[in-house]
Amino acid sequence: MKKIIAFTFCAFAGSSVLAALPPLTPEQAEAAALTKAKAAYGDRVGAYKLCLSQNKVADQFRVPGTPAPGACTAPPPFVPPGAVAAAPAAAPAAK
Repeated sequence: MKKIIAFTFCAFAGSSVLAALPPLTPEQAEAAALTKAKAAYGDRVGAYKLCLSQNKVADQFRVPGTPAPGACTAPPPFVPPGAVAAAPAAAPAAK
């Protein structure tokens, strides 16, 4: 019985704590978007490096006369999400 009461109390206390979180400020939302973009870019760079290493190993074991492994495409340079939104706004003003 004590375990059920303790579980119920913890469930209600935990849900009230999560419900009390304030919404993100614009600065926090921008920082979160930047962090998300950096993580996504890091994933693309990691996939590119993995492709290069796989091709290197495949070249070592490739039998002469077989086709070479596919080419890896390098990711473009990192552009922060705020810079992408600011660039189109500046272009019409220049006309």
